Amino acid sequence: MSSVAIVTDSNSGISQAEGKELGIYVIPMPCLVDGKLYYENVNITKEQFYHFMESDADLTTSQPSPGDVMDLWDKLLKEYDEIVHIPMSSGLSASCSTAMGLAQDYDGKVQVVNNQRISVTMQQSVMDAKHLAATGKSAAQIKEILEKEALESSIYLVVDTLKYLKKGGRITPAAALLGSALNLKPLLQLQGEKLDAYKKVRGMKAAKKNMLDAMKKDVEGRFADYVAKGQLKLHVAYTTDEETAKQWMEEVQNAFPDLTITRMDPLSFSITCHTGPGVLAIAASHALDAE
Repeated sequence: MSSVAIVTDSNSGISQAEGKELGIYVIPMPCLVDGKLYYENVNITKEQFYHFMESDADLTTSQPSPGDVMDLWDKLLKEYDEIVHIPMSSGLSASCSTAMGLAQDYDGKVQVVNNQRISVTMQQSVMDAKHLAATGKSAAQIKEILEKEALESSIYLVVDTLKYLKKGGRITPAAALLGSALNLKPLLQLQGEKLDAYKKVRGMKAAKKNMLDAMKKDVEGRFADYVAKGQLKLHVAYTTDEETAKQWMEEVQNAFPDLTITRMDPLSFSITCHTGPGVLAIAASHALDAE
């Protein structure tokens, strides 16, 4: 049986310290703040990132350098036979296609997974990969299984302010101005490659109700078999306010008393750049590690 290393990036929400505890290798995602290079959760904390954001600093996120990725792979292949590399969704970043291109020089020893996930659902993919490796699956088998599971997850999130969607060119200034005047809260969803608009509602209370209703529809519909088998996990994510996130987690648990919320994590910088502070999210994933 070959030994398989599991590699991901900080978009998964797995910290460097947690990665070490789990035996998972986490590549920190780079970001630029007013032209200065930082690495997520290495030399910049989420609190510092939010402070820069609210101070209207010039923020951009980027993909890991090819050299850093290959250096890690080369180091790991001295200890492991194969690598499973799980980056964020190809629809949200070029880091997946870049890694796939780099892997072509590794004679199949590096398998890059494109299972179209981000944040807490991507994190579940990492845990599933770890579980599959422990059961003796090869890197190629793990890649195949995870990519078949790509759509067996959902994320719904509410954006508290339209400022950052306008800044990123996702809505027009006029739409942002009208939306702010009407207290509109955009709901976004991720059930595939890209983060898409779901609906707009007035006020945070209505936004949370709509997210719970949308997840209830998924739980009772396309995820019903996983629920019956105890293989569906719920997750909560947020930006900025942990206390508000804890209250949201209680609301989610009350809405789904028979399901377990496995994680409550801050969203990665790559998502926060486009959504801004004050985001709340609910997610669900088919959990292979629960089978």
